[in-house]
Amino acid sequence: MTDRPRRPRRGLRPPVVQEERTVHRAVAAASVGNVAEWYDFGIYSYLAAGVLDQVFFADFGPWAAVYTLGAFAAAFVMRPLGGFVFGRLGDRFGRTKVLSATVLIMAAATVLLGLLPDYGAAGLLAPVLVLLVRMLQGFSAGGEYTGALTLIAEYAPDRRRGFFGSWLEFSTLTGYALGAGTCGAVVALLPPDALLTWGWRVPFMLALPLGLIGLYLRIRLEDTPAFRQLMERSPVLATMTTRRAGQIVLRHYRTPALVAAGIVVAWNVTNYVLTNYVPTYLTSTLPRHGEGDTSNAVATGMQVAVMVVMLCAIVGVGRLSDRIGRKPVLMTGSVALVLLGLPAVWLLRAGTGGQALGLLIIGLCLMCFAAVSPSTLPALFPTMIRYSSLAVIFNLSVSLFAGTAPTIIEAAVTATGNLDWPGYYLIGAGLIGIVATHFLREHAGKPLDGAAPLTSSAELPPPPLSEDGVPLELPR
Repeated sequence: MTDRPRRPRRGLRPPVVQEERTVHRAVAAASVGNVAEWYDFGIYSYLAAGVLDQVFFADFGPWAAVYTLGAFAAAFVMRPLGGFVFGRLGDRFGRTKVLSATVLIMAAATVLLGLLPDYGAAGLLAPVLVLLVRMLQGFSAGGEYTGALTLIAEYAPDRRRGFFGSWLEFSTLTGYALGAGTCGAVVALLPPDALLTWGWRVPFMLALPLGLIGLYLRIRLEDTPAFRQLMERSPVLATMTTRRAGQIVLRHYRTPALVAAGIVVAWNVTNYVLTNYVPTYLTSTLPRHGEGDTSNAVATGMQVAVMVVMLCAIVGVGRLSDRIGRKPVLMTGSVALVLLGLPAVWLLRAGTGGQALGLLIIGLCLMCFAAVSPSTLPALFPTMIRYSSLAVIFNLSVSLFAGTAPTIIEAAVTATGNLDWPGYYLIGAGLIGIVATHFLREHAGKPLDGAAPLTSSAELPPPPLSEDGVPLELPR
């Protein structure tokens, strides 16, 4: 094995033709499993304010919300470890096997969280158990998302990778929206006593059937064309040591690694501010500082409405990136965060109408990243280290800067009384996104590094027809 990975000259190898039906099955397997994963991961945040803080952190006074969000952030401590473990396994044994394991672990951990005793029954043991289960969820999430985006990117035809990649974030939003809708329904339909006694457990129990559906779809799927090519071309790469993979990244892919980290930070700070912090901000933080009171049901309803808008547009934005490139879309989202991040937060304090508009602004900024990042990030690394590189870089970036954002913002607001901290975070995310996008190489329409050009049967020209309209075999 040479020190520098060989970069195949694009255009010299014949394209690989993948059946369109198989591409759709692969996207469905990754996406449905991803729905289950992020439903599981997201329901904690939707019940954090007003429910889980009373169930597990009942005696912690005004800091109960901070501790509840701290348990949420604890999952991100384990995400880099999960990414490290599952990423290396995915590059050695294939994408589908690892993704089957991650969705099963997440579903089991979520059901377990719904079975935990509350603070009244177990005292301090209850928050400790919550912390441990959240860490198990984080370990699973560390291998899930980057594995799913690797799977879709390696199955998607080169000319439509943005379109198919956007379906992964469509599924992420679906998972979050499903979680928010389920939690909102439980909160709205049950009286407070029933909600705090047993009702909060219902959304966690529903994780099991979702996880089993995702597992079924994934175990039936063949591994990606790019991974199969790698194993046929050089099976010894499956035995590459972790140290050697790290050396390749540090020596030859430093700039792509920094670009990937910047995009992930900008994208996920925006994501976690919107999906994980804003519910607490509206229902707990603002009333505590003398601002208008927003009920859990109203806050959740507005957030679900914004996600529905994003769901309607995100695939179209992904398709657009196949035509104009990824960089213009990413730059649009980054600049919008810098210009509109603080005004969007001000709107969250301007009544229900202002809150809906503020949420929509943040959601549209997020959509610019979410629609194209799943097709952008895998193109930065070669097949032999793609899963592991993305898993480590993605999860370190999310854990250090994005997953901790809700806790840090809430702590800063509590300590200073300044309600603009979410806006400052969004502006910072936008600045990082601008720098990362500036140094990004455009990959739209090009083959993945280390893989042959990929097309699908739907993109092939129709065969010639005889005079009677019978398809003729193309000449060799």
